[in-house]
Amino acid sequence: MKPILYSFRRCPYAMRARLALASAGVPVELREVVLRDKPEAFLAASASATVPCLKTRDEVIDESFDIMLWALKKNDPEAWLTMPTDGHALINRFDSDFKSALDHYKYPNRYAGIDPMTERDRAVAILNDIEPRLCAPWLFGPAPTLADMAILPFVRQFAMVDKPWFDGLALPGVQGWLERFLASDRLAAIMSKYPQWAEGDAPTIFPKGYDAS
Repeated sequence: MKPILYSFRRCPYAMRARLALASAGVPVELREVVLRDKPEAFLAASASATVPCLKTRDEVIDESFDIMLWALKKNDPEAWLTMPTDGHALINRFDSDFKSALDHYKYPNRYAGIDPMTERDRAVAILNDIEPRLCAPWLFGPAPTLADMAILPFVRQFAMVDKPWFDGLALPGVQGWLERFLASDRLAAIMSKYPQWAEGDAPTIFPKGYDAS
């Protein structure tokens, strides 16, 4: 029995889990969850009732970054785990400060007393801090690492709130970095559309190309 990944296509947390699983070539049974209609099997598996959630024979992994590490520790053909130690600090900053600013900017009606433009500026300040790194194609040189793939889904979400405005920022390194990601076969491969999963459905194996046996 393959591990089961409960996922939602557009969720940046689920996206980065799928990116790592695809890079590692670790096949899972993908179950697409509609967040307004969560299936009982998912709710029974996920203590947080959030995607992504990976259910293996031995454990349930309820955090996207932990799913990335789980996959890459099994197989890391692109050496994503080989990055400077400050890569983890970058990931933590984007998971906390950047994600907070992003949510306040993207969903202002959910937060009383928050100015979305101030929050947008907070996010831009963080992007400004990584701009000097991106004289290279990726954060730590010519090839992507765990930091790139853990962070880019959130930068994508931020940019898509107002793409013309984002494209007008004086951040050519960040913009080029994001555009490489958006145009990549890697992203296209993990963004295939799947129907909502229901109990009794035939397994959908992810990444594509793996035998379901």
